[in-house]
Amino acid sequence: MPKYTDFFQQSIDQPELFWGEQAKLIDWNQPFEKVLDYSQPPFARWFVGGKTNICFNAVDRHLKDRSNQAALIAVSVETQTEVTYSYQELYEEVNRMAAIMQAQGVKKGDRVLIYMPMVATACFAMLAALRLGAIHSVVFGGFASHSLAARIEDAKPTLIVSTEAGLRGGKVVPYKPLLDEAINLSSHKPSSVLIVSRHLCDYEKVAGRDVDYHELRAAHMDARVDCTWLEATDPSYILYTSGTTGKPKGVQRDTGGYAVALAATMPNIFCAKPGETMFCTSDIGWVVGHGYIIYAPLIHGMATIMFEGTPLNPDAGIWWSLVEKYRVSTMFSAPTAIRVLKKQDPKFLEQYDLSSLRNLFLAGEPLDEPTADWISSAIQKPIIDNYWQTETGWPILALQHGVEVMPTKLGSPGLPVFGYNMKLIDENTGEELGRNQKGLLAIEGPLPPGCLQTLWGDDDRFVKTYWQTIPGKMLYSTFDWGIKDDDGYYFILGRTDDVINTAGHRLGTREIEESIASHSNVAEVAVVGIADNLKGQVAIAFAIPKDASKTEGLEDQIMKTVDRQLGPVARPAKVYVVPALPKTRSGKIVRRALQAILEGRDPGDVSTLEDKNILTQIQGIIQGS
Repeated sequence: MPKYTDFFQQSIDQPELFWGEQAKLIDWNQPFEKVLDYSQPPFARWFVGGKTNICFNAVDRHLKDRSNQAALIAVSVETQTEVTYSYQELYEEVNRMAAIMQAQGVKKGDRVLIYMPMVATACFAMLAALRLGAIHSVVFGGFASHSLAARIEDAKPTLIVSTEAGLRGGKVVPYKPLLDEAINLSSHKPSSVLIVSRHLCDYEKVAGRDVDYHELRAAHMDARVDCTWLEATDPSYILYTSGTTGKPKGVQRDTGGYAVALAATMPNIFCAKPGETMFCTSDIGWVVGHGYIIYAPLIHGMATIMFEGTPLNPDAGIWWSLVEKYRVSTMFSAPTAIRVLKKQDPKFLEQYDLSSLRNLFLAGEPLDEPTADWISSAIQKPIIDNYWQTETGWPILALQHGVEVMPTKLGSPGLPVFGYNMKLIDENTGEELGRNQKGLLAIEGPLPPGCLQTLWGDDDRFVKTYWQTIPGKMLYSTFDWGIKDDDGYYFILGRTDDVINTAGHRLGTREIEESIASHSNVAEVAVVGIADNLKGQVAIAFAIPKDASKTEGLEDQIMKTVDRQLGPVARPAKVYVVPALPKTRSGKIVRRALQAILEGRDPGDVSTLEDKNILTQIQGIIQGS
């Protein structure tokens, strides 16, 4: 077995040789002519000339040896249903969905927007779009109309696949009215909306636009749709992530590079084996759900659990009961979820057989030592942190136990993953820093396969946002502070920009500010993220009213405004109504001072403030609330 240092160094020094070898993990319809084209930095083109299809690699290629093996296990504690689809059955369902999409005019290069809860048909839709060579964009089910409209406007989908409602804790969450409003708000109108009815509530069909999935499925039961072979460099999907400008960024992923990168992570990082079962507790609306609920496990020939519900329904043992029942070997969750479970009766961790489970991986926000300690002791399994982003699509930092077993350090996600040429940079000078020095975590190009190619329809924003923020150097900025210890382990110290990470969801503070500012009685607003023991970070808002005599109920109204426009996940934990905000003489709001006061820290140098008394006033309001 190769040692980590040799394995990693080859990926940096000889990327063509390294990735050419990893490319053997997937099937190609046409071999690539060139592993890497980096003639136009920072745009990296991987496996140039090669043709493949992610759906083929996730489904079709397994039919010869795994047709009767479990592929997708759809579990809903909301509807009390569990359905297991073999690879053969998954193949048939994906072909039916692909035929339905074809009948709605979907072809190669078209966009298909998927606005669905965690149900099997969402998986069919993702794979079917890829089968046709269409580009899918999954939007988290229940996302508010305002945010959904921005994504429809940007992606311009030919088809939207949705359902009339989702379920959360037994409560019906209507999706159709949110979707209809979003389409009304968007200047782009999809040709068709495919409704997968769950019979949860009544809904209005729009004549000439809305079509019924179940009716069309019945008409395509025996459908067989050939895979469209795509160039490795063709886009596979767009996934939107919050930006500091308020406009969401459409992360564009390629086809061949993404399939190869995911395939390489399964043995080397996740120590997973074909034929086993993986349980990732994320949602397909997030990048972890794309990669490690749907694509990577299926590409690797595993069974994957798709779970609809919460970790506490019907009780805090639900996840562990699934580990026992389906003999889960690899589990992937988030620190927030573990902190929720920590508050429950420990008996729920003790009553199930977890002998099949080898590792629990956690990502999405920094993993604190007490949480890691607690869950490790509770389940007696290795807890493996890892760090990555929507943009990269797979881990940047992790311990690669499939390459070499290395000791865990609590609080650290580990070492650079193969392919990532990591740097710690002084953000002011661009100088590379040494060990035990705090700096900006950056990556030297080319980014490895599977990372974002660009931002959908906006190459300039891609370059300016990620590659031109470090003085004098073209380096990819993660916008995270980090430090590297004497053993080369990295520790993440927080964001450098205005994006906060709450319960694994990235939220732009600017986006929340714009929503709050739309309230008729808000003159000005500042939103900051502060540390939270449960969620990692939460948003706190400071709002100046236009009419100070009409502030009764304003906080509740602001909360409802954010709920309606961005969804509950973006709702601030608290809104403080204040007479003014701390600003420099040039008018810039000093958000770090607000953050420091909230966290009980010294706000530091306030000499640049136009009026230092404002901080004292705000401090009094916080203490008096």
